[in-house]
Amino acid sequence: MTTAATAKRYSNSTYRTIRRVKTFGLYAGVAAVLVYMLFPYYWAIVSSTKSGQALYQFSLLPSLDFGNYWQLFHNPVFMGALINSGLVAFASTMISLVIGILAAYALGRLHFSPGRIILIAVLMISIFPQVVVLSGMFEVIGWLGLYNRPSALIVSYLILTLPFTTWILTSFIRDLPTELEEAALIDGCSRLRVLTHVLLPLMGPAIASTGLLSFILAWNEFLFALTFILTDENRTVPVAIGLLTGSSRYEYPFGQIMAASVTVTLPLLVLVLIFQRKIVAGLTSGAVKG
Repeated sequence: MTTAATAKRYSNSTYRTIRRVKTFGLYAGVAAVLVYMLFPYYWAIVSSTKSGQALYQFSLLPSLDFGNYWQLFHNPVFMGALINSGLVAFASTMISLVIGILAAYALGRLHFSPGRIILIAVLMISIFPQVVVLSGMFEVIGWLGLYNRPSALIVSYLILTLPFTTWILTSFIRDLPTELEEAALIDGCSRLRVLTHVLLPLMGPAIASTGLLSFILAWNEFLFALTFILTDENRTVPVAIGLLTGSSRYEYPFGQIMAASVTVTLPLLVLVLIFQRKIVAGLTSGAVKG
């Protein structure tokens, strides 16, 4: 008697019940993950609409009191920090994308002996803790005369964004068909023209996803911004939030901090919604070959 013949058989109703249980378990798991990921942000929204004793009263519904936002938007230090963060994150992202695209093309298409060693070095640099390179970067920033300037953050953030950008784009370029490049080279195109006119249009999804992740990385950075910037007019948003104070030295402005957290998250949500299709295409490109 075969194993299939001895296997236990179920009725059609039992099979339907098993499928329903599996479907329910799947949706329950997805719901639990969504609650785990989204509830902290929702709780920040609820807390940002409370002040005084209302902060210590449990309620899942916001109180519709926007006093914290009013105080925050009338705080010149915080509004200046928003502008500084946007400029610094945008500049560091653009520079890392330009250099990263050139480096990724060299590492992904030009075969030379140190290429693999360089790529491994790039990966090793990307996993270094910030504390390890902090003292060295402090000396570099002082030598360049950029201390207490937003440009100091642009230079220092390249240590975080450039290795990440180079590694991701190198993997993407290696997955592009080589026949396109070979045909362009036969037609007389230079390497730079092949990159800008043939490969670059195909790298739109990868550039969008990599650029957005680099922007988020620079937008949220705290340690370099705290170390290299001293004055309020040059601070970025993470440091400005950390230095928010209440009306007295004994008051902790929890409501304003939650309002600031919600405010600085909204631009990232808008960018993700705008580029969501390109982000998904860029993250899944190369996953299936055929």
